[in-house]
Amino acid sequence: MRTISRLALITAVVGLAAAASPAVAGATPGRGVSAVTIFDQTVGDTQYVIREITIAPGGATGWHYHPGPVRGVVTKGVLTHHDADCSVDGVYRPGQFISERSGTGYVHIGRNLTDAPLVLTVFYENPAGDPLAVSTPNPGCSFE
Repeated sequence: MRTISRLALITAVVGLAAAASPAVAGATPGRGVSAVTIFDQTVGDTQYVIREITIAPGGATGWHYHPGPVRGVVTKGVLTHHDADCSVDGVYRPGQFISERSGTGYVHIGRNLTDAPLVLTVFYENPAGDPLAVSTPNPGCSFE
């Protein structure tokens, strides 16, 4: 019965994430970032994690990439998302979804450029044993 409950929960989480097409991150060298883990379960070679991430006004995730795909939804505030070429590749408001590719070829940063907190609900589909995010140096942008 317990295995069935876990599988049902994981199926529901994966289904919710697919329906929501979400995501953003929380790398180590961030500024003003806090996170609460809501769900964390490993099945086979994949770790499924749901986190609520808060970025304070003026805060940022730090430059990073993810070993697995990430999907999220903005629940409060405004997320400004930059690609490694320093351009803004998205501005996301409450109710909007973000999806981030995985791998070293997709270095990015999330920033809160407003005077209000930014809150995201994020779903990670991560290779088991890997960190959720890997910090990288600034790729040469004039900010962060």
